[in-house]
Amino acid sequence: MTILLLGYMASGKSSVSKLLGKELGLSVLDLDDYIERKEEKTIREIFETKGEIYFRTKEHAYLKEILETKEAMIISLGGGTPCYANNMNLIHEYTKHTFYLQTSIPEIINRVKDEKAKRPLISAIADEDLPEFIGKHLFERNAFYQQATHRILTDKKSVEELVQEIEALLN
Repeated sequence: MTILLLGYMASGKSSVSKLLGKELGLSVLDLDDYIERKEEKTIREIFETKGEIYFRTKEHAYLKEILETKEAMIISLGGGTPCYANNMNLIHEYTKHTFYLQTSIPEIINRVKDEKAKRPLISAIADEDLPEFIGKHLFERNAFYQQATHRILTDKKSVEELVQEIEALLN
């Protein structure tokens, strides 16, 4: 069984995938980490040196490579992955277990405010401009996120609660 977690930055994809992997006895793969290992550069460096088009092309190729192994695992996608290169269609060819971790704008801001430097997408955005920037991004990405098989609301929930919800939907 392949399970994919998707959602905007700071929605909890990485944390949830790690605990879910332990609970289900499945390996966990973070797509961004995989890309960084393959490219031998951080995501930030890839964006800065080769640009977003190069990154999105590689992201699609690596996602396909992973899915084609048909190995049972949990995959945590980058926030933009579902929105490019028909990635959601590709994903649905390989699994029906897709979970959108939906997080509100205020909650996202609360989670990222102290780690902006680690997040290339928002590192140069002024704090007062974050709500509008994130809101616009979520609006643009929503149609892709909504293609997930399941939607999990993450606000005010622990990682353990989110994992329990996912496990209940899998049974």
